[in-house]
Amino acid sequence: MTRPQQSGATLSAHANNAPARAPGTAVDSKVSSLTLIEQAIIVIFVRVADVIGVPKSVGEIYGLLYGSASPLAFQDIADRLEMSKGSVSQGMRLLRSTGAVRLVYAAGDRRDLFEPETELRALLTGFLREKIQPHLEDGTRRIEALRDLARTSDLGADTEARVLRGRIDKLGAWQKRGKAIIPFVSKFLI
Repeated sequence: MTRPQQSGATLSAHANNAPARAPGTAVDSKVSSLTLIEQAIIVIFVRVADVIGVPKSVGEIYGLLYGSASPLAFQDIADRLEMSKGSVSQGMRLLRSTGAVRLVYAAGDRRDLFEPETELRALLTGFLREKIQPHLEDGTRRIEALRDLARTSDLGADTEARVLRGRIDKLGAWQKRGKAIIPFVSKFLI
């Protein structure tokens, strides 16, 4: 699969629909079945995946689906990206759980076919719900446990103890703000 290069690459002389080397991709003979446009779209989503902290394979899968005019079957994704079935399965599980990919029906085709969610609002809402909110909930429990530990520990009354208690309180305030922002952002997106 194409991976972003450190330095910019140039476009190949191939037509826009032919397999070629997209800007920002490494030359890779494995991607001969991908068009120039598909490669360029995949690079964009690999970079997005990196920014949001998900595996690059997730960006590759979503990019391929986004760049495809028709839904793709699981095996098509694995074959086109030359990715293991395990990697495709993991990536699809994450993409489906966040609502970034949906199952579609095609008359006469018994395979499960997938297409991308293309509305930014739905993508962000799913990501917030499945990836951010659980961490905030877990963080609340951890901060309460930290406060309990600080109360029961013999920190004393010196400057260091006051600084630690103040920082624990600040963590709690950050957590509270984060939890308050999620519903606002979700309502704003919907």
